[in-house]
Amino acid sequence: MTEKVGKLLYTGKAKDVYETDDPNHVIVKFRDDITAGDGEKKDNINMKGYYNSLISAKLFQVLEDAGIKTQYIKLVEPRYMLSHRLEMIPLEVIARNKAAGSLLRRFPFEEDQEFVPPLIQMDYKSDEFGDPMLNDEIAIALGLVNREEIRKIKEITLKINNTLKKFLEEKGITLVDFKIEFGFDKDRNIVLGDEISPDTCRFWDIKTCDTLDKDLFRKGESGVIEAYRKVALMLLDDEEKNRWGLE
Repeated sequence: MTEKVGKLLYTGKAKDVYETDDPNHVIVKFRDDITAGDGEKKDNINMKGYYNSLISAKLFQVLEDAGIKTQYIKLVEPRYMLSHRLEMIPLEVIARNKAAGSLLRRFPFEEDQEFVPPLIQMDYKSDEFGDPMLNDEIAIALGLVNREEIRKIKEITLKINNTLKKFLEEKGITLVDFKIEFGFDKDRNIVLGDEISPDTCRFWDIKTCDTLDKDLFRKGESGVIEAYRKVALMLLDDEEKNRWGLE
């Protein structure tokens, strides 16, 4: 690997963040760990980090090409992503195109109910408090963001949704919902960070409606890594597959 991996800055449920020689850049390492239920269910699945890094890099590049600022700089090699260093905002922003998952347990929606426009949900990213759902006023009162920053986050999230939904449909994937995180760069710009992968999205095969994401692990079903691999194969072009040895 050409980039120097420095001191470990942060360890999450499935990724590590390291310093580099440039104080404005970090290396994000995608691990094979997989969790569900706020970390209560855990496992390690060989190659999961490999596929997630390829998928995230591809989707970040799609967003960059659409004019959306992201943390992504380049995929140094599978599992290792060079990224801009951000001051992460402790918010999980969820865009929902269809009713699925926890939304069905909390509210009387019909399964697979379509939302037009999509629902935007925000949760407070805090293991201590169980990642509770919050509204604009609570986010502001907690000092996480101000009202203009919330407006900007929602605006960017809708643009991300429109961009990804169109791209994924062209590749044969339905984007049911996704969870993203934002941070501030050195100039206080709001920038998309973290990852976009089957760990953080619900992907369904358009033709078969098969699940292609972490819901397989949540439900204790088989074929998790096969689904992640399938997503990577569907999204990457031939040149990218050849470059990373994906066949």
